[in-house]
Amino acid sequence: MRLILLGPPGAGKGTQAANLVNEYSIPHISTGDIFRKNIKEGTELGKKAMDYMNKGELVPDSLVVALVEDRLSWEDTKNGFLLDGFPRTIVQAKALDDVLTKNNIALTNVINVVVDSSILVERAVGRRICKKCGATYHIKFNPSKVEGICDVCGDTLKQRPDDVEETVKNRIRVYEDETMPLVDYYTKKNIILNIDGEQEISKVFDDIKKEIGE
Repeated sequence: MRLILLGPPGAGKGTQAANLVNEYSIPHISTGDIFRKNIKEGTELGKKAMDYMNKGELVPDSLVVALVEDRLSWEDTKNGFLLDGFPRTIVQAKALDDVLTKNNIALTNVINVVVDSSILVERAVGRRICKKCGATYHIKFNPSKVEGICDVCGDTLKQRPDDVEETVKNRIRVYEDETMPLVDYYTKKNIILNIDGEQEISKVFDDIKKEIGE
């Protein structure tokens, strides 16, 4: 099972990624995790990535692809993998194609979790976090028993600074500009599965399994 997971910020990708990893016993591979691991272990690739990050520059596609290619060579990917957060652009997608072809690997599916932007904004803006214990709430969909107070530890709930409406809308715009072209790219390859992400979490996952067909 070799999968790519696409979806805008707030679409619930994190939950579905965890479900997929558990269901199919495959590793969850994200570029953020790869960067942190290589930097922590002081690998050559990690040192190169750190050089760019220390200068406040974006890590170039060629280095990102090299890091992903290295990760895909690990033993735990023998039965498949879930790529999350990569590829982000058509350039990266084509580079990934080259890596997979070179290693005689074929993608099973690209899962695209679809949620209307107005719902994404509502989900994010209404989110409240307890900084003390980490519990998460939503003022509409999952409110605390006492407004503004954590049910678990009684601390005050806060809105994350990046969950304000304008910031959320900007994140969605960036996603649509950079990543949405991937939907067309993989649609043409006939491997994309468009999943309605506006349903209950369990129903979203049921639909994913049904579409995958395994």
